[in-house]
Amino acid sequence: QVQPVESGGGLVQAGGSLRLSCVASGIIFRYYTMAWYRQAPGKQRDLVAFIGASGSTTYADSVKGRFTISRDNTKNTVYLQMNSLKPEDTGVYYCNTFDNSLPWGQGTQVTVSS
Repeated sequence: QVQPVESGGGLVQAGGSLRLSCVASGIIFRYYTMAWYRQAPGKQRDLVAFIGASGSTTYADSVKGRFTISRDNTKNTVYLQMNSLKPEDTGVYYCNTFDNSLPWGQGTQVTVSS
């Protein structure tokens, strides 16, 4: 299996936006529920959002109304649009299948300054 490749992170001021992308190859992508996770400094990796094969979406309470997860099955890619960013959104963002069946990738760093 191949690690997902995340991209799109960066340094942004509070209130700003970023769009993360993740390419997951080596799987029949369209069959999988895909998820984004976040690991803040010194903390465990937490689930942020996931999107089912049908396109149904679920979000952590902390990001509801601000983040939008989407997918493009033709590109084996899952996206995370992040708006109204807060300093507490800072962390390394990873994608994986919902059941974490892929090896973890390098993630992409998101830093939100106050």
